[in-house]
Amino acid sequence: MIAVRSKREIARIAEAGKIVAEILEIISKNIIPGVLTISLDEISENIIMKRGARPAFKGYRGFPKTVCVEINEVVVHGIPDDTPLKEGDIVGIDVGVQKSGYFADATVTFPVGDVDDRAKRLIEVTRESLYAGIRKCVEGNRISDISHAVQLLAESNGFSVVKNYAGHGIGTRMHEEPQILNYGPANVGPEIKRGMVFAIEPMVNEGYDAIEVLSDGWTVVTKDRKLSAHFEHTVAVNDGRPLILTEFC
Repeated sequence: MIAVRSKREIARIAEAGKIVAEILEIISKNIIPGVLTISLDEISENIIMKRGARPAFKGYRGFPKTVCVEINEVVVHGIPDDTPLKEGDIVGIDVGVQKSGYFADATVTFPVGDVDDRAKRLIEVTRESLYAGIRKCVEGNRISDISHAVQLLAESNGFSVVKNYAGHGIGTRMHEEPQILNYGPANVGPEIKRGMVFAIEPMVNEGYDAIEVLSDGWTVVTKDRKLSAHFEHTVAVNDGRPLILTEFC
C-alpha cells in the first residue's frame, strides 16, 4: 500500500531533506582532485550528527558508511575509502538522513575538475531525466508516467537507463511502496495522489545498461566499464505541483 502523508508528516520529511541538501551543498565545495572519498563520508556524518539526525545508510543491511560514493563506472552503492578523486572523474554522492523518525534521500553526480564533453553530457542528461520524472509527480498521473519520462529523455539522448535498481516511496522507512522504475510505458500502475512522497533516482549509463556487483557485495558497476551518472530527489506530491524536499542551490 502506498502511504499518503499529512502536511505535518511531509514537513517532517522536509526537515530530513533540508539536512540532505545542506550536506550536498557542502560536499559540492569539496569535490576537488586529491580529496579522499572517506573524507567526504566524514564530512557528511559530522553534519548529520550536529543536526541531531542519524545516517540512514550506515548499518542498513550491513552497509558500512554514511554515504555512497559512485566514481566513473560505479552505478550505485560505492563504499567510501582512501581512494582519491582524480581530475576528469565524475562522482555521485548519495546521502540519506533520518530525522525524528522520517527519512529523506538524494544524490548528485559532480564533475571533478575539468571533465570531457561525454561526461558533461551524461551528467546533464541524467539530471534532466530526473526533472522530467519529477514533473510527472502530479495528482491524477500514474506511477509509470514518472518511469516513462525518465527513460524517454535518457534514451532519446543516446544513453541507457539501469533497469536493476529503482526509485521508491519514502517516509517512515527508507524504502517504501511504490517501486519507481526508470523505464516502462506511460499510464500504467497506481494513481498518484496528493500527499505521496517519492525518491526518484535515474541511473543512466554511457554505454549498455548491463551491470554487475563487485566482490565487496555492494559496489555496482557498469559491465562495459563505461561511465554512469545518478541523480535523485525526495519529492512530495503537493497541491497541483511536485515539491522537492532535498533541493539545494
